[in-house]
Amino acid sequence: MAASDNTYDIVIAGGGMIGSSLALALAPLGMRIAVVEAVARRETQQPSFDDRSTALSRSTQRTFEAMGLWDEVVAASTAISKVHVSDKGRFGFSHIDAEEQGVEALGYVVINRVLGEVLQTHLYSTAGIDVLCPERIEAVQLGLESAIATLGNGQSLSADLLVAADGANSSVREMMGISAQRREYQQRAVVGNVRSEFSHENRAFERFTPQGPLAILPIADARCGFVWTVSEDDAERVLALDDAEFLQELQTQFGNRLGEFTQVGARAAYPLLLSKAVRLTATRSVLIGNAAHGLHPVAAQGFNLGMRDVAALCDCIADQLKNGGDPGNAAALDRYAAWRKSDQKKLVQFTDNLVRLFGSKRPGLRTLRNIGMIGFDLVPGVRTLFAKHTMGLAGELPRLSRGMPIR
Repeated sequence: MAASDNTYDIVIAGGGMIGSSLALALAPLGMRIAVVEAVARRETQQPSFDDRSTALSRSTQRTFEAMGLWDEVVAASTAISKVHVSDKGRFGFSHIDAEEQGVEALGYVVINRVLGEVLQTHLYSTAGIDVLCPERIEAVQLGLESAIATLGNGQSLSADLLVAADGANSSVREMMGISAQRREYQQRAVVGNVRSEFSHENRAFERFTPQGPLAILPIADARCGFVWTVSEDDAERVLALDDAEFLQELQTQFGNRLGEFTQVGARAAYPLLLSKAVRLTATRSVLIGNAAHGLHPVAAQGFNLGMRDVAALCDCIADQLKNGGDPGNAAALDRYAAWRKSDQKKLVQFTDNLVRLFGSKRPGLRTLRNIGMIGFDLVPGVRTLFAKHTMGLAGELPRLSRGMPIR
């Protein structure tokens, strides 16, 4: 790249699902955008595009609709018509039904690898976006007029705005001078997919077990994805089980609502932690996605929270450009930080409290859990309010989250 080509409106650190989505969402605004990604496309080490399943909320669906990508995403997705929540060994349970909420689906489940391919195909073919890959940002210099990102090859990129979308262990966040609070859950999520005796009928299940939550998600080809939380001390044993032993233990934890589990695919595991950046912005720079907040996978809210970051930042940038400003203007970044604060805080507390409540062995809290689940189904309006939050439709929504084009 020639020296004259080193100036951008926006440089995005991280080309995973959130970073790619932001670049594509901003493309209609006609800016010059660079995406810097360390892992080469189609490399198996790319953590954002692995075989894990992601549940897409209603607001994320609307965002992809507004971006013109939903037809491709939904073709590879499975709708969630019902969600069943239960607590192993206890009598309480709860459910949410799409028909009751007046929507065609509560959400959709897609394999990360498949969603990643849709995003990457568009990323590499969209005018105005340069993808620098494999490459990483090694140093950052933040000034009043521009942000300078120095790459591993010694090249420097100048931008009006630098966006850190490089995950919970974001190195660019640290270069911006923003620290993050972290807490290890001492758990690992074991992920993969299974076949079951009975059809999933587009139902998703959240089962709370003594070691942690177990999510069963409907996916294509009559399979189910699972996210099984196990304690750190037990993780190596679980991963070492052969297929038959693994299926038996998974069956014991989940029960027989889908009949017998008959086949399991490859499994992987990753550690679980809670991370929260102490602030979202610095001079001409901003955090989105897991760089801003890393959640426990319970309730499947992490990616959707990141997509609302994307939508809100797009709104702030679009309005700034409309009024003659630049995308890294302090007023635009302050608006973004204020807008996202409530939603991020609410989801961090919600997921963390669920893990604590259902992980507690105190008898009083166990009773409270059962009462809470029964009340969830019986108290008028509670299910609707909960569904609205999990579908990402609560609070002040950005244009993309409402399905409206950014322009």
